[in-house]
Amino acid sequence: MDKFDKSKFTTIPYQKKIDKPWGYEIIYTPENASATGKILHIDARKRISLQYHDEKSETLCLIKGQAVITLSNQNGETEEIPMEHFKGYFITPGQIHRITAIIDTDICESSIPEIGNTVRLQDDVGRPTETEEMRRLENRGWKKQ
Repeated sequence: MDKFDKSKFTTIPYQKKIDKPWGYEIIYTPENASATGKILHIDARKRISLQYHDEKSETLCLIKGQAVITLSNQNGETEEIPMEHFKGYFITPGQIHRITAIIDTDICESSIPEIGNTVRLQDDVGRPTETEEMRRLENRGWKKQ
């Protein structure tokens, strides 16, 4: 047991809630963790941005609700795929994606730490590309209407 850095041990739970125009996300891993875990709650008939990440890879898993995921394929075309519960959808850097909720939906996201940019190709409320600097702002720079 002496080989572990006990100064990094913690028994304190962590949570950071971020409001989004489509619902909210709860980040449940601390900022210094080697991976990022989130729950995305997407309200019925709402959708996240049509986007891609320039550095981040992630896996999305539908845990509650009903949703369609839009993914770009190897030919650069986008496909709309009904998500299946408890199955992972792996997204690589540069892969275009979007989730549309049919009913209130919860998605578990696991990823490398949030690095680089989230390039928004289309956003229902006109938010710009999210940079690492924006992630440090309250609510990531988005003001709830």
